[in-house]
Amino acid sequence: MKSVLRGVDEESRRISRRDRFPQEDQLHRQVTALYSLLANLYGSDKLVMKAGKLDALQLMRSKVLEERVLALQRLVYEDPTLAQVPQTGDLPTVLDEIEEEIADLIASKTVEEKIEKKIAERMQHRHEEYVKEIKLQVLKELNGPDNPYTLKKYAELEKMEQVSLSRSALEKLRPSSLDQVVGQEAAIRALLAKLVSPFPQHVIVYGPPGVGKTTVARLVLEEAKKIHYTPFAAEAPFIEVDGTTLRWDPREVTNPLLGSVHDPIYQGARRDLAEGAIPEPKPGLVTEAHGGVLFIDEIGEMDPVLMNKLLKVLEDKRVKFDSAYYDPDDPGVPKYIKKLFEEGAPADFILIAATTRDPSELSPALRSRCAEVYFEPLTSQSIKRIVSDAAQRLNAELDPEVADLISDYAIEGRKAVGMLADAYGLALYQQAKREVGSDLRIREEHLMEVIRASRLSPYVTVRGTADGEIGKVFGLGVSGFVGSLIEIEAVSFPAEKGKGKLRFNETAGSMAKDSVFNAASVVRLLTGLDIADYDIHVNIVGGGRIDGPSAGVAITLAIISSLLQRPLRQDVAITGEVTIQGKVKEVGGIPEKIYGAKQAGVNLVYIPRGNERDVPAVLDGITVKTASTVKEIMEEVFFIH
Repeated sequence: MKSVLRGVDEESRRISRRDRFPQEDQLHRQVTALYSLLANLYGSDKLVMKAGKLDALQLMRSKVLEERVLALQRLVYEDPTLAQVPQTGDLPTVLDEIEEEIADLIASKTVEEKIEKKIAERMQHRHEEYVKEIKLQVLKELNGPDNPYTLKKYAELEKMEQVSLSRSALEKLRPSSLDQVVGQEAAIRALLAKLVSPFPQHVIVYGPPGVGKTTVARLVLEEAKKIHYTPFAAEAPFIEVDGTTLRWDPREVTNPLLGSVHDPIYQGARRDLAEGAIPEPKPGLVTEAHGGVLFIDEIGEMDPVLMNKLLKVLEDKRVKFDSAYYDPDDPGVPKYIKKLFEEGAPADFILIAATTRDPSELSPALRSRCAEVYFEPLTSQSIKRIVSDAAQRLNAELDPEVADLISDYAIEGRKAVGMLADAYGLALYQQAKREVGSDLRIREEHLMEVIRASRLSPYVTVRGTADGEIGKVFGLGVSGFVGSLIEIEAVSFPAEKGKGKLRFNETAGSMAKDSVFNAASVVRLLTGLDIADYDIHVNIVGGGRIDGPSAGVAITLAIISSLLQRPLRQDVAITGEVTIQGKVKEVGGIPEKIYGAKQAGVNLVYIPRGNERDVPAVLDGITVKTASTVKEIMEEVFFIH
């Protein structure tokens, strides 16, 4: 066949050199050219095989032009049933149609070859990537996930871990057992009663900052682990978190407290899960605390909606997860994910919530589920003991004045320890410069330098004395969980009859102003004097705001003292609301007020008789008396020379 085609080509070249030729010769050349195109399109051998299948091989070899054209038709149209030999007059039209069909075949072949080339290139690229991935996987299996670069970084981190510039003084000086906690004996017993039990309770712990709430909670759990009848195992966790840092997304994209679901598309589930479009639940802190204690500090700062979600978990002891991507019928879902979606994550823990807020500011729903324990502010004696114990742990000696001085400037154990640690560092530095003996002594000058550098002010600025003073009396106020003395003073001057005026610094608060006007009525009742005949000025020293009526009795006594010119004892503090009939009514914050009086060196505190039940069991050197009328108090508070 190849030889036949070559002969045809030679004949075609010879004829092409002629200027004119008969029509039959032109048709022969056209047929020969078409066979050449088919040979180039399919290949000579494949063309012969194709002709054999289509029963066109004998027609191709025929010397009759029409039969050769019929063979072309069968080859081009791939139809062996074509049997009618075209007429000579129809050959030009038939050949033109064949040319068009061959042109389409060649165009299709060209496009196919181009596509096949791209496919081959793409397959080769994919094959190379696949081989590369297999190599990496083999290397990981042989060497693990690390390589020389990651191992170098790991070594650098390990080296950095060995370097420690400082240890926190609070960590070193933090109590390691309950008997080392100072000033909270009652709170410790109450918390032990709540937790060291076969049926431990959720607890809210109230108290000022720095008095040991977190430390005691941690130590009480350790104590509970030792008792066989409690439900706490030896490995029971203590999970601590600050309520002010608990932020969550309403769409539940993230919730560190309760847990969240990492959807495979937007939130990046683990790679093997993301590839299978499987959402991944991430349990939160409540599940980490399962079987132990979840301690939330400053729970009063938590988002109210998050608080409600937490309360639901306290009831159910389980956290539920949900996701639009979860398909319970997907066989590719791991068992643990199926269990988390269908049953939830376990969250059976004891909540200990600490706060410096007043109980009235917390969620009633939370309070109804929890027992309540109150931590007391630290007294001067407690601060001194904390300082002395801390100095022993630091192997340092103290000047006698150091502990007393710290107790004037700090009412928090954390603050007291911090001041001592600063003075210790200063003393240690000076000793190192002098290169003297190994005994370290913290002196008063070291502490005073710390106080000046930190711009500290004494906590107690007003103190009781053994003297008497006209028109001046000590009331009692509460800020948070800490009480303090309030200086109240009054002066009076005779005025034109019936034209006297009563003045008061109104910045102290509207309720204090009401107390002043109530006191004015009581003064006339008890003394017979008409205050309209006097110019009277009542002042709250320092302009401190009084948000309650508890200064009423004290204001009344100050006015009476100024009118009668009789001095009042300055070692007495008084709290109570006064009525226009001279009765003393109950007020709040009695334990805190007694604490404030003790801090200021007051010997005697008068409280309303209705508050008798609020007096602490242990008073430590201070006398507390009750009264139901102002007249009862007057008999003891006027100073007698």
